[in-house]
Amino acid sequence: MASDRNAPAVVVKAVRFVPLGALAVLLLDSATDFFPDDPIAGVLTPTRLTLALGLSALLAGGARLRDFRTRLDLPVALLLAASVAATYGGGHPTAPLRGLLTVVATYYLVVGLRRTQPESWRALGLLALAGATAASTSAFAQVTNATPTGFCRTGLLTDVACDAGGGDVLIRATGTFANPNLLGACLVLLLPFALLAAVSVDERTARTAIVVMVVIGYGALVTTFSRAGYVAGAAGLLVLGVAYWLAPRLADRAQRRLYAVAGGLGLLGAAGVVWTVSRAGDSLGVRGQAWRAALQVARRNPLGVGLGRSGEAISAAAPGDRVFVHAHNLWLNWLVETGPLGLLAVLAVTVVAWASAGRAARAKSVLGTFGLASLTGFFLAGMLDDPANLDRISMLFWLVLGVVMAEAPGGWRRRRTVLTDDDTMVLTPVRAPRHSPQAVAARTGTRTRTRTRTRPV
Repeated sequence: MASDRNAPAVVVKAVRFVPLGALAVLLLDSATDFFPDDPIAGVLTPTRLTLALGLSALLAGGARLRDFRTRLDLPVALLLAASVAATYGGGHPTAPLRGLLTVVATYYLVVGLRRTQPESWRALGLLALAGATAASTSAFAQVTNATPTGFCRTGLLTDVACDAGGGDVLIRATGTFANPNLLGACLVLLLPFALLAAVSVDERTARTAIVVMVVIGYGALVTTFSRAGYVAGAAGLLVLGVAYWLAPRLADRAQRRLYAVAGGLGLLGAAGVVWTVSRAGDSLGVRGQAWRAALQVARRNPLGVGLGRSGEAISAAAPGDRVFVHAHNLWLNWLVETGPLGLLAVLAVTVVAWASAGRAARAKSVLGTFGLASLTGFFLAGMLDDPANLDRISMLFWLVLGVVMAEAPGGWRRRRTVLTDDDTMVLTPVRAPRHSPQAVAARTGTRTRTRTRTRPV
């Protein structure tokens, strides 16, 4: 009899575990590519099966429509509409469109998980640490064993043939990816959240071990010898440094703005130094060719050339016989593939997501701060590259978007934020009484030890 009574509780716990387990599998597959690419049946791949199980478990566990609402719903719908128009209007293959639907569904899986299981923020840090560690240790193995990757640069960060000889030739690590720039994008997205694992533990030696693994991750970013990766990684660290060390020590808003401007100028200066040192190469010249050809293609194709077809179209329009994979710019690539409508949607996603992360970070949300660091680095890298052109990086990007947007209200009405002792942000439209612990904490800037059970809206 007792076992019969406990059976429903066991089922409920199992159902609650499935979405987090699905997210773990999707994140680790994005970082390591351990899933086979061949479908199980029809268009059902292992990734989509995992995603379907996670979403089904969320709905079975009581998730409601409001738990999935975000401020990106309209831009995402516009992006999907533009992608459908470009795909079917041009008669192109639908596989890239199915890939886009997969990553968008993953975005809503993350949002629903965070809204229905607020305590999952600790698991997110551990999963990000695991993914970053797998990719970074693989990169270090390539460097220490001098494993040829097909990508080499000199000490001045200029491309060089790997068989050129000489002690100045440096092997660029690719880790679990086919390209060092893709490895850099993966680490830029995951490493800030890997630090979340250190925040979630109180024991000093465990925290030290986590920090060591994060340092190894940033070391692996160095082994990519990616100029965009260096700037993106530095931008993420700058955001974290300002949020956790500098901002609390500044007395007023004017000082914070001054240091923010100084930090931004310093970051631009560092980027300029990196590119100036590497002027011996033709990387910027190649990107200039890609950008000019991309604009020509976009003018001739108002509906876009179709998802995944930008490289082919740009290679045909660019002078010479150089082959391009994409437009070397995240937003320009969407313009080429989905037209002005798709560009508008992606710009809206960029602005809303980055602003939401910044607002959450200003409210001292840990997830908001790490999300801001991750998105800032990735968007900077996207100015000179389009790593999200690869499905695995696109999956990580939409995972980060889901974490960030789950911290913001689903609508645009002004909401009050209350911080709990779990370092998570609880969203509620109800004004707390003036003398309540939450109201006192909001006025004094201190943290309340009162747990708030209000569900996010």
